[in-house]
Amino acid sequence: MEVKIQSIHFDATEKLEAFIEKKASKLEKSLEEIEMVEVQLKVIKPATALNKETSVTVTVPGTKLFVQKTCDTFEEGIDLCVDAMKIQLTKYKEKTRQH
Repeated sequence: MEVKIQSIHFDATEKLEAFIEKKASKLEKSLEEIEMVEVQLKVIKPATALNKETSVTVTVPGTKLFVQKTCDTFEEGIDLCVDAMKIQLTKYKEKTRQH
């Protein structure tokens, strides 16, 4: 599984990138066929509350799953995105099992 991190309008710290890698690796527990995880971090309107936009795109065979959250911190956004993505992956897994 490949993890791509893209930070828009700022430079992500090594600590933040390590946090993302750790969280993204947990997605493999939900579904092992994950090909790639793309994480986009974006600062919108700096100096306001809820200005960190986090989106996660997971590529699995035949489709892409997408989650986007806006929070005060990127860590919080990653946590929420990963939790939401686990639900999507579970649903995807159930769908593919039925066929």
